[in-house]
Amino acid sequence: MAGAIIENMSTKKLVIVGVILLLFQAFSFMVGGLIAPSPTTAVHYLATKCVDAVKGHQSGRWFMPWGPNQCDKIQDFDEAMSKKIEANDIVFAVHIPLPNKEMSPWFQFMLVILQFDIAFKMYNQIEDGAVATIDVGVAYRDDMLGEWTEMAHSIERRKLSCNFTTTKTYENEGRYYECDLLPFMELGNVAHKYYLLNIRLPVSERNKINVGIGEIKDIRLVGIHQNGGFTKVWFAMKTFLTPSILIILVWYWRRITLMTRPPVLLEKVIFALGLCMTFINIPVEWFSVGFNWTWMLLFGDIRQGIFYAMLLSFWIIFCGEHLMDQMERNRFSIYWKQVGPIVFGSFCLFIFDMCERGVQLKNPFYSIWASDVGTELAMAFIIVAGICACLYFLFLCFMVFQVFRNISGKRSSLPAMSKARRLHYEGLIFRFKFLMLVTLTCAAMTVIFFIISQVNEGHWHWGDYTVQVNSAFFTGIYGMWNLYVFAIMFLYAPSHKRYGDEQSRGESRASGEDIQLTTTITHVDGPTEIYKMTGKAAQE
Repeated sequence: MAGAIIENMSTKKLVIVGVILLLFQAFSFMVGGLIAPSPTTAVHYLATKCVDAVKGHQSGRWFMPWGPNQCDKIQDFDEAMSKKIEANDIVFAVHIPLPNKEMSPWFQFMLVILQFDIAFKMYNQIEDGAVATIDVGVAYRDDMLGEWTEMAHSIERRKLSCNFTTTKTYENEGRYYECDLLPFMELGNVAHKYYLLNIRLPVSERNKINVGIGEIKDIRLVGIHQNGGFTKVWFAMKTFLTPSILIILVWYWRRITLMTRPPVLLEKVIFALGLCMTFINIPVEWFSVGFNWTWMLLFGDIRQGIFYAMLLSFWIIFCGEHLMDQMERNRFSIYWKQVGPIVFGSFCLFIFDMCERGVQLKNPFYSIWASDVGTELAMAFIIVAGICACLYFLFLCFMVFQVFRNISGKRSSLPAMSKARRLHYEGLIFRFKFLMLVTLTCAAMTVIFFIISQVNEGHWHWGDYTVQVNSAFFTGIYGMWNLYVFAIMFLYAPSHKRYGDEQSRGESRASGEDIQLTTTITHVDGPTEIYKMTGKAAQE
């Protein structure tokens, strides 16, 4: 066994493999663009104003906005004043989903954002830095006649950010403020058919609770969940890709272990990349359809973070092992300055995620965006993450440029070779350059995907009503990762044959016509051609 497949496979077979991978890549984009619906759906809800006539506000009582056991309702606060109903006796009730519909585990998660309709009054304006105190509970049931079971209850504070675009005069009383949407609730799974939200706005002038927040007319909610059709397409892709990557991973490592030498650094990181790809592929989400696993969102973030860290580290090492800069490479310690910041950044991502989704496992109403400090930290994180991703890509471009320059420098050795070997090495140089360009393209698409996914999540929190993310982009990038990892493991697996026959190998040894394109992988008998292309130009 000598050399790697990328150097020994004929050009015709390589072209066939490349075309097949390209067709699969196009298919992965088409699956999202033509088959899957949009990843998410936004549904708007208007809270119903219910009256709690029981003194002391009996705990465990839930108010339904409609149905056979619906609550006593009022249309507006003017009616409440005429009936002498206090603000503390009003409950805003929202049933999710809308009438004659059901929620489904295929929706995977549910994000709820809130908006107040606040009317301008000269005597009751919104004060600077006004904070709304919200007493909220959420319950669930699985049939329309069953009892409600409490899922969570909390007292939350949300800072109001509202603007009145016209002049504050008596003539403009009754016009509405323009208020930002507020993060409200996030559930890590949708295991039940029906959900009920009961919201109170307790008022206490003595304790300054809900004072100076203006005249609230209505509460509107926007519920965002993953489309069931997109979930099924996504699960199908993961189910298909898992055995594909696992098979090539076992095949690749078996070829490595059959060699008499120990595996080198590049072979180890390729195997580690395959393991991470397999880990993120395993469709454990299937279990979320049948089990109430609220931690699936957090687990998915952790899996994706591990893969990101491994992929970014792999590209650094992959390019470094092709530099041929006379450094003693093939040691992980050489790359600690580049890989260290990636690991540290991934750890910071994990801490940030635990600060929000980790807490939401116990309190789904918690949001890091609810406080000024949390909002500033979250915004700073998104901005810094985007800048770091761009800087990483620029650094990777610089490394690829160095690889291209060094490989091109080897062309000076080609004129002294025989025609057959010169054509062979020119083909190898083209193959390596093409693979580097593919790597750079994958890196660019990954950075763009990372930034867009962060910005979209931010829009969910900041108040973008319509969350329409291109399904083709999600499935296409995911397919690209799998195809890239598949191609790397296939092309860098040890080959069962070697270029040329014994005569040509003898001629090359006699003339010293060897050129090195990478610095690491060696054969038991010495460097292989793909990894050994340095040569002594013509044995001076």
